Amino acid sequence: MSLSAATLARPDAPADPLALRAAFAQFPQGVVVVGAEIDGAPEGLVASTFTVGVSLDPPLVTFAVQHSSKTWPRLRESATRLGVSVLGADQQGLCRQIASKDRAQRFTGVEYTADGGGALTIAHSPLQLGTCIYSQFTAGDHDVVVLEVLDLNVDETRTGLVFHQSAFKPLP
Repeated sequence: MSLSAATLARPDAPADPLALRAAFAQFPQGVVVVGAEIDGAPEGLVASTFTVGVSLDPPLVTFAVQHSSKTWPRLRESATRLGVSVLGADQQGLCRQIASKDRAQRFTGVEYTADGGGALTIAHSPLQLGTCIYSQFTAGDHDVVVLEVLDLNVDETRTGLVFHQSAFKPLP
């Protein structure tokens, strides 16, 4: 499927969502789990719309979440801190599991930790961030969430995972 510039430039017709999805798939994106422990149970969602370096002072990162998410309202309303785990090249299966519709099985067998504020991070991830919500705004069919980074842990021996051309791929 090809998408011409004329398709996007026509003001009288919106771009076809499937064509947009195919076009956007050409841009590799990091994959993260945003999570918290709520009432003693793990909650989390997978996002491939994560952006770092939004601001260094204060340190800010962003991700986008669909309005249809059932997990995001629970995280937003019940957690004071959120963990962000950049998934590693060997965590594709874990990514699919946590993204699953089967909420009861999302964290079965998943090794994670939660800090005193409830921020949940996935073990063996290349980057783990402890964050809090800084801002949120509506952008079309998603909400863009800005998180302030409160602490971080980097494992430079591990490589990241990206979502590119509709598939998970390890970074070289």
